[in-house]
Amino acid sequence: MLEEVERWLSRRSWSAAERPIDRILAAKHRTGTTVSVVLPALDEEGTVGDIVAAIRRELMTEAVPLVDELVVVDSGSTDRTAAVAAGAGARVVHRDAILPRVPALPGKGEVLWRSLLVTSGDIVCFIDADLKDFDAGFVSGIVGPLLTDPDVAFVKAMYDRPFGETAGQGGRVTELVARPLLNLHWPQLAGMVQPLGGEYAARRSLLERLPFPVGYGVELALLVDALHTVGLDALAQVDVGVRKHRHQDGQALGRMAAAIYRTAQLRLSRGHLVRPELTQFERGEHGFVPRTYAVDTEERPPMREIEEYAVHRAA
Repeated sequence: MLEEVERWLSRRSWSAAERPIDRILAAKHRTGTTVSVVLPALDEEGTVGDIVAAIRRELMTEAVPLVDELVVVDSGSTDRTAAVAAGAGARVVHRDAILPRVPALPGKGEVLWRSLLVTSGDIVCFIDADLKDFDAGFVSGIVGPLLTDPDVAFVKAMYDRPFGETAGQGGRVTELVARPLLNLHWPQLAGMVQPLGGEYAARRSLLERLPFPVGYGVELALLVDALHTVGLDALAQVDVGVRKHRHQDGQALGRMAAAIYRTAQLRLSRGHLVRPELTQFERGEHGFVPRTYAVDTEERPPMREIEEYAVHRAA
C-alpha cells in the first residue's frame, strides 16, 4: 500500500460514533447546508418502507432535523414499492417522469443521475432500498463528515457484509473484480473498504460535474472520477457497522462484474469495447445453453451540462 494511502487511512477513515448527532446538527445549523436522501428502488416493497420510516422517525423531526428531503426514485417496479414508500412518508418520483425528453435506460446509475434533477440538497446521500434491519446511522454517519469538514467532498460507508451466517463476507464482486482493478490501476483508492457499496454521500457541487454510467458501473465510476476531480484527501469513509441485504445469484454477479470491468476499461483507455457483450451458460434439457447479455455501455454526461438542470437549480 502506498504511504499516501496509509496517511489517508489515518486521516479520512472514521467510525460513525466519532461524530455525535449533536455535533453534526450544530455544523448543519452553522453552515446552512441542506441534505437530500435518495433511495433508488426497483421491486423493493419488502424493505423500502422500513428504511423510509426509520429516516423520517430518527432524522427528520423537530428535535433532529438532519434530513431536509427524502426521495424514492422508482425505476419501474411491478410490485407495491411506490405505494409502500409513499405510505411511509417519502416523496416518490418515477424515473420516466424525470427529464422526459431523454428516454430512460434501465440501470441503477440512470436513476441516481436523474435524481439530481428532483432533489435540491447541497449534500446528496444515496441509500440502497434493499437493506434489512436498517439503521438511520448509515445516513448520519456518511453525511456527518461533509457537514463538519469543508475539505471533504465524497464519503463512502464501510461495513461488514455477512453472507448467510458467515460474518464479513458478501462483497464478492468487490473482492474478485473491483478491488484488484483499483489496486492495480488506481492504487490511491486501495484504502477503500467498500468501493462498490451503495451507501455514500457527496456534495452536489461535485456530483453535478461527474458522468454517470447508467448501470452497475456507477459506484466505481463516481469513486474514480471523484479522485481525479477533487483528489484523495477530499474522499473519506465511515464505519457504520453491518449491512444486510438481498444477495444476487452468481449469474447476476457475472453481469455486474462485466459492467464494472467495462467502466474501468473506459476510464483507463477512454476507448470502446470491441464486443460489449457477456456470454454465460445455463444447463438446459439437452446440456448447457449459452445466454448472451449486453454489457452496459451508456454513460450520462455531467448533470450541469443539462439545460433542465440549470433551470431546476435557478428555481
